Amino acid sequence: MKISAFTFIKNGQILGYPFLQSIQSVLPIVDEFVINVGESEDDTLSLIESISSSKIRIIKSKWNDSMKDRGYVYGQQKMIAQFNCTGDWAFYIEGDEIYHENDLNQIQSAMQNYLRDSNVEALVFDFYHFYGNANTYLDSPGWYRSEARVIKNSVRSYAPDGLFWVVLDQNKKGRYPRAKHIGVNCYHYGWVRSEEEMNLKSQKVQKYWGKDYVKVDYSQINSMIFKEFRGSHPKIIQSWLPKDIGIFNADSDYKLSSKEKKHQILLKIENIFGNDFSKKHYKLV
Repeated sequence: MKISAFTFIKNGQILGYPFLQSIQSVLPIVDEFVINVGESEDDTLSLIESISSSKIRIIKSKWNDSMKDRGYVYGQQKMIAQFNCTGDWAFYIEGDEIYHENDLNQIQSAMQNYLRDSNVEALVFDFYHFYGNANTYLDSPGWYRSEARVIKNSVRSYAPDGLFWVVLDQNKKGRYPRAKHIGVNCYHYGWVRSEEEMNLKSQKVQKYWGKDYVKVDYSQINSMIFKEFRGSHPKIIQSWLPKDIGIFNADSDYKLSSKEKKHQILLKIENIFGNDFSKKHYKLV
C-alpha cells in the first residue's frame, strides 16, 4: 500500500497558517507528500524546502486571479496537487489542519483495512474547529463536524471549490463519495491565528468568492456554540498555540444573525433528539 498526502498553499507565512506543522504531522505515515505552492509574497516556498524529507515533492503554480466564482480557484489548486499523487490513497490536508501523533496508526490501519473494499471510497474524520484560543472549539450545525479527507486515488473525483469531493460515475453525474467514519479527529486551527493575520487572509482571498472584504472580529460570535477542549493537542502544534487560559471571551451583547438563530434552534433540537444537522459531503457505508 502506498499513501500520498497532498495540499496547496500560498502566502502561508504572512497569513498565519501553521503549514509546516501541518505537513510534518502526517509525514510519518505517508510515502509521498505533494505540495502545490502558489506564487507567494513571503518565504512559504523556502520554508517548505527547508523540511528535511525525501517524501516531499513540490509543484510551483500561479493562481488565476480572474477566477472569482465561488472559490473555484481553490478547487483548481487542490486538484493540481491531487492529480500528481501516485499512491493508493490520497490524503488531503489543509494548511491549518493538524493530526495527532496518537491517531496516525489508526489512520494507517484504516487505509490498509479498506484498501480492497470497493464499497469504500473515502475515509471520514471528525473535526475540532478551535476558535480564538486553544481551549475553545465550536459545536454547531453551521460548522461541519465531519468531513472526508482521504480518498482512493483510483476514484474519479474532483473538488468543485476545494472543500469536498464529488465523484463522477459513468453517466458523469456527480455524487458524494462512499465513506467510512474511522473515529479520528482532525484538529483545525485556522481560527486560532491572530485577528490581524485572519483579516489579511480575508483581504487576499475573498475576491476568489466574488465577495468584498469584511473586517473579522473574533468577539462577534454566538458564545452558545462554544465548548471547552479538555483533551491534548498534537505535540507538533503546542508551541504555536496561544497560551490563553479558559474559554474564549466573546461579546456578550452580540446580536445573532438570522442564520445563527436558525442554527441555534437546530442545535437545541439536536440536544433533545440526538440529531446532527451539520452538512455532510459524503455517504456513510
